[in-house]
Amino acid sequence: MNSFYLISEGFKNIFKNKKSSFTSLITMICAMFIFGVAFAIGENANSVVKQVSKEMGLQVYMKNDATDEQIIKLGDEIRDLGNDKIATVEMVTKQQALERMKERFEDNDWIFEGYEGEDNIFPVSYVVHLTDLSYTKEIESKISKMENVDVIRSSDETVDTLIKLANGIRVAIMVIFILLILMAVTIISNTIKLTVHSRRKEISIMKYVGATNGFIRGPFVVEGIIIGLFAAILTIFSLGISYNIIIEKLQGSDVLQKIGVVLLKFSDMSQSIAIIFLLLGIGIGVIGSMVSMKKYLEV
Repeated sequence: MNSFYLISEGFKNIFKNKKSSFTSLITMICAMFIFGVAFAIGENANSVVKQVSKEMGLQVYMKNDATDEQIIKLGDEIRDLGNDKIATVEMVTKQQALERMKERFEDNDWIFEGYEGEDNIFPVSYVVHLTDLSYTKEIESKISKMENVDVIRSSDETVDTLIKLANGIRVAIMVIFILLILMAVTIISNTIKLTVHSRRKEISIMKYVGATNGFIRGPFVVEGIIIGLFAAILTIFSLGISYNIIIEKLQGSDVLQKIGVVLLKFSDMSQSIAIIFLLLGIGIGVIGSMVSMKKYLEV
């Protein structure tokens, strides 16, 4: 089948039904834009969780009577739990713990006078950063069973909240994704149905003279693909401009600067968004065309 014929017929169909084609285009742009916003929120939520994961972790305090050998042994045992779950294991000596407390209470650091050297009351500890916050309880349970471990501190509530938030956003994005696809397919189908209906006599003649269903369907499928591709391209540009404006304002806010969270740039997601939108545009166009043609191609 001549590709030039398919493309030219596809464009002709669009211009023959300008209003309905424009309606389909706008509807698809709105649907993709909404999904793009949800996708960007989800990607940023995952990014924030990863950033927080690097900062948060478990603080494993050792018993005060632990020997240097036992301290080193515990560190090795924690690291042996696996690189797939343990990102870093940092030992905090008694002196480092004291210095950190002085920094925290810098205006009243006189409180800690007299705790230097042998009088240091702070225990040796290990700060364990995880590759994923969902491993917190599992790793905490394993470490608690190791020798010379006194206390393990973790922000369980914060961890659980972050994990639930990330999972909730993923589910919401999937629901939005499915609903928007159904809506877009319906709109595309109805648009192409108008074109097909206006050419129903021509289609009947083509079938009568032996034209295959594929030959008849081709121009309408191309019409759907063209609308889908234009919608995808326009949405990518509009979403990119809007996202960069909003993120620039959010990133400059005092709240984000204080907690040290960096939001993603559009360029960080642009490749994924472009692939998803182009596949969506082509997929919705093809499916919508196939659905709308089914009735007219039945023998």
